[in-house]
Amino acid sequence: MKCFNLILLGAALHGLTGALPLWASDPDFSADGDYTLGPTYSNAPEASARANLPVGAIHNFKMYSSNSAFYPGIKPLARHSDSYGNRIPATPGEITNAPYTRNVSVYVPQQYKPGAPAPFLVVLDGPSYGPRIATVLDNLIADHRLPVMIGVFVGNGGGDAQGSERGLEYDTVSGKCAEFIEAEVLPEVEKECSVTLTKDPEGRATFGGSSGGTAAFSMAWFHPELYHRVLTYSGTYVNQQSPFNSETPHGAWDYHDHIISQSPVKPLRVWLQVGEEDLHSNDPEQSYHNWPLANQRMAAVLKSKGYHYQFFFCKGARHVDGRVVGQTLPEALTWLWQGYPVN
Repeated sequence: MKCFNLILLGAALHGLTGALPLWASDPDFSADGDYTLGPTYSNAPEASARANLPVGAIHNFKMYSSNSAFYPGIKPLARHSDSYGNRIPATPGEITNAPYTRNVSVYVPQQYKPGAPAPFLVVLDGPSYGPRIATVLDNLIADHRLPVMIGVFVGNGGGDAQGSERGLEYDTVSGKCAEFIEAEVLPEVEKECSVTLTKDPEGRATFGGSSGGTAAFSMAWFHPELYHRVLTYSGTYVNQQSPFNSETPHGAWDYHDHIISQSPVKPLRVWLQVGEEDLHSNDPEQSYHNWPLANQRMAAVLKSKGYHYQFFFCKGARHVDGRVVGQTLPEALTWLWQGYPVN
């Protein structure tokens, strides 16, 4: 391991074992920094629907791979396990087109005024998160803790990890996912839902869990002129990129290994979380596939570069743990949108 990485890892681990606020004893999570939670969790009040509040409308539509210039679809590749149990394509490079259908759901708050450019949140793997996030948005918008904002819940193209369409979209270290959303998804959202989405990057956020979290970060990292706010649960900041790219040989692991540290600071605000019992938590560093370690290192390098960030290490929690999402999402969104005018 490089000396630089040892310093970052030490900083991250020190942050996790030092005097950190616990949810019960310190409910104020407005400050940047490292936090630890658990091992018990309970839903935040804002995670449940409340009576007599304006309720946003949900619009649904489909997108088809045959119409996409960015992701026309790939046939899933056969995979095998390497020495660390990571699933990798058995036949790298053998990519052939295969059709898919992408589901998109859009949350439009009742308070939205047609024609007004609205801030918005792009949620990857979105339809699976949609109802939960919509309820939280209803509550936080009504309480004037968030602006009147649109939720854009974008489904993936299918499959998972290396050799799949979802893996290609989410685990590739590039700006392509952001470019796809900008060119093909957002215009359809405006047309199908009769909304106007802001062009101001301060009013645009990305959200994802697992590989969707990595893609959410990549969207803002490669296109900070489009997005300034990022929220990830159990982000896949590990080596899961396929096909192989010699410029980023360790996939998203390269973010915290050298990309962020060697790049000028970007105008990003990043909230990230990982579970103590997240994926491959016992794998060695040289596997480039340990989720808790990868997220700890992300937090450490963001801190070292002076980013606005929050990192939550969740005891007893697993991969994109629903208990953690239920407890943390309202405060995470509130912190994420700090500095943006609330209606």
